[in-house]
Amino acid sequence: MIKNFLFILLLLLISCSKKPSDYNIKTFGALGDGVTLNTHAIQKAINACHTDGGGVVKISEGKYLTGTILLKDHVHLIIEEGATLMGSSDPRDYKSIDTFTDATGQERGNCLIGSIGAKDISISGKGIIDGNGTAFKHENLAITKKKLRINPAGFGKNRPFLLRFVRSSNISLKNIQLKQPAAWTCHFHESQDIVIDSISIYSHANFNNDGIDLDSSHNITISNCHIDTGDDAICFKTTSLQPTYNANVKNCTLKSDWGAIKFGTESMGDFYDIHISDCKIVDTKGGGIKILSVDGANINDVSIENIEMKNVDMPIFIRLGERLRTYRQASSQGMGSMNNISIKNIKASTRALAASRVSPPSGIFITGTPNYPIEKVHLENIHISLPGNGKLDAIQKVPELEKKYPEFSFFGMLPAYGMYARHIKHLEHKNLTFLTDQLDERDAIIIEDLLKTH
Repeated sequence: MIKNFLFILLLLLISCSKKPSDYNIKTFGALGDGVTLNTHAIQKAINACHTDGGGVVKISEGKYLTGTILLKDHVHLIIEEGATLMGSSDPRDYKSIDTFTDATGQERGNCLIGSIGAKDISISGKGIIDGNGTAFKHENLAITKKKLRINPAGFGKNRPFLLRFVRSSNISLKNIQLKQPAAWTCHFHESQDIVIDSISIYSHANFNNDGIDLDSSHNITISNCHIDTGDDAICFKTTSLQPTYNANVKNCTLKSDWGAIKFGTESMGDFYDIHISDCKIVDTKGGGIKILSVDGANINDVSIENIEMKNVDMPIFIRLGERLRTYRQASSQGMGSMNNISIKNIKASTRALAASRVSPPSGIFITGTPNYPIEKVHLENIHISLPGNGKLDAIQKVPELEKKYPEFSFFGMLPAYGMYARHIKHLEHKNLTFLTDQLDERDAIIIEDLLKTH
């Protein structure tokens, strides 16, 4: 009898000493009233979860206002259906991690949810993370300063990203809805082993509203995502000398006001072993596919296939340039290169004449510079519908713009409505068709300064 009592007592002690695996932020004092600032309570939940060896931090129904929170090792944040994590409108509630200056000259680093040097972290659930990005528009920041009766220098200048992962690994984003950041939505810098699946992004609250930025990172899978952005939808970049490589993107729907699938413009480190397939690009005011090396990056072994585009400004734009901008106090790099780029099985239609940034538009523009040609590009099974209406008397010499920001619209109307290519050593093209709604007096294809083609 005594032995049984002692055994039961031992079980009770073990049960009582067992640490929880779920940490609800309400237990730590969070209020989902949309008014209370919950930064401290949410961070307490994350810290407790991490200290206890990891587990789930749960955000249940309600609207939770917060500033910057930082994920830590083995913490898995779940935002349940009916729950919203909302960014504060006060810039003072945010922290900057690994601050840097981007290609537009803006200071970056603030974020709503971030990690630095963390491993085994995730964000999932059917809830919403809302950056409240309109609060950081110039006119709204002025209202905030007036309400707070303050006027600090640089107030709101470092607009917060929604999610930011720095030198972190084993990262998972699944199912979550990401909305309206003040700047980029998801930024991964010098991070690895990243899985992004079935998330949705709507990002039109402010300027520079990128969707997913893969920056000097590797071992990446993106699938089944729906991304609608005011700036680039999925962007590969390198703001350090570390490369971006081993990335796979598939079965995503992309909509953008600047570029749907983009490499650069920040392009100091290399890009290689990147594969994109089975995606749809719709109603995109900028380019569908933009591959840009202008800061010294070597871009190699890139394949893009099985892409459907509807109502896109320019379906394919490939540019090797000589801007050579530096980031993070790095020294200037030598010229980059492009080699073994394969684009095939593309069906596209461009925007109407009145809606095109360059009117009349062209389907494909490939250009190196006179001193630095592109190495090798393979194009196969590409079919593009265009409005036509190009006039011979409107054709002018296409400028080089070697050191300028690489944007196709800056070159003006091209002399070919289908494909204009120049400064390239080896261009393979097979089964390219370009159909116009009305007569276009320009040639379908013009290739200049080419060493080899077939």
